[in-house]
Amino acid sequence: MLILSGSPIIGSFGFRSRVDFVRIPGVIKLRNGDYTSLNLHIDIEQTLSIRSSIIMHTAEFYDPDLFIVDKEPLGLRGEVEDTLRLLKERGTPCVLGLRDVMDDPALLASEWKRKNTAPALAEYYDDIWVYGLPQICDPLAGIDISPSVRRKMTYTGYLRRSGETGIPLPVLEKIDENTPYLLVTVGGGGDGEEIIDWVLSAYEADPDMPHPALIVLGPFMNSDLQHDFQLRASKLDNVEAITFNAQLESLVNGAIGIVGMGGYNTFCEILSFNKRALIIPRTIPRMEQYIRASRAQELGFVQMLENDGQRDPVKMATALRNLPQQKLPADVIVPGLLDGQQNVIKLADKWFRSKLDHIKTVETLDKKRVNETPS
Repeated sequence: MLILSGSPIIGSFGFRSRVDFVRIPGVIKLRNGDYTSLNLHIDIEQTLSIRSSIIMHTAEFYDPDLFIVDKEPLGLRGEVEDTLRLLKERGTPCVLGLRDVMDDPALLASEWKRKNTAPALAEYYDDIWVYGLPQICDPLAGIDISPSVRRKMTYTGYLRRSGETGIPLPVLEKIDENTPYLLVTVGGGGDGEEIIDWVLSAYEADPDMPHPALIVLGPFMNSDLQHDFQLRASKLDNVEAITFNAQLESLVNGAIGIVGMGGYNTFCEILSFNKRALIIPRTIPRMEQYIRASRAQELGFVQMLENDGQRDPVKMATALRNLPQQKLPADVIVPGLLDGQQNVIKLADKWFRSKLDHIKTVETLDKKRVNETPS
């Protein structure tokens, strides 16, 4: 398996044998929805051109048996289209993997129309795997797609996270392995400063909070903000702040409750480790987190707290105090909820078997031709 990723921290994670990655230049989404180069001081178009070239040449020489594209059917601004065209000419199965929620249907429809994205679903993709369930959301609601494209869609269920058990906590000053704690995580941290500020203000306003907080700021948070938040946390007896931990699953597993923004990965971790959760979703530039959180709250998986812009510390403190008393996600019975991994394996295996059958057919025909050729 070869992973093509723009994540600057992909090398921080351990992979199993026969899994490797190619690092392409990273981009970051701005609050207005545009993208900019993460580290290179060059125009975004130049960055995308480099990414497109690396993707194309890697696919050309690696010659995969299966090509899976994450979320964006054509990549960012069409960077994957040339590669999709090449692989389709070679007969390589191409799969689009979608999260359970993409965006508000009206906004997504407008964006895909502007990018002329929908035709790619029919032209390039053999399968569309939705890593979720229709009870939560139809990620392509509002998109004008044909019945034939709809038939390509399979809801796999959510991707269960396991992580290694028994991993000790990172070296902390205020929280040890025997201390029940609330884990506050905002993913990469690039847009999580309001949530961190709100949680810190709750602990500053209510120093007698019953459980300490372990805050993971995220590797992409602005360094000045990281410094300010760590300084505020250092003044509180029951708050610890760290920048990043590659074994976040172990921190989730050890927590008695999770505070997060409701991104896909965090939601999968909450379900997988059966953790009570308080979700404060963002609504800009996408409604993805809000849609996921509000639907999950309706089903009883989590509690949602909307960021009204005022961020009342007392309101947050009350929510944090109530968090450990919420019911557990596993109390809600949804068949197939976390069957994503085994279903993805079955779906991929179908394409591998199809290719093997094709190879055997070709070999049989070649042998037949040789046997029928006059000596």
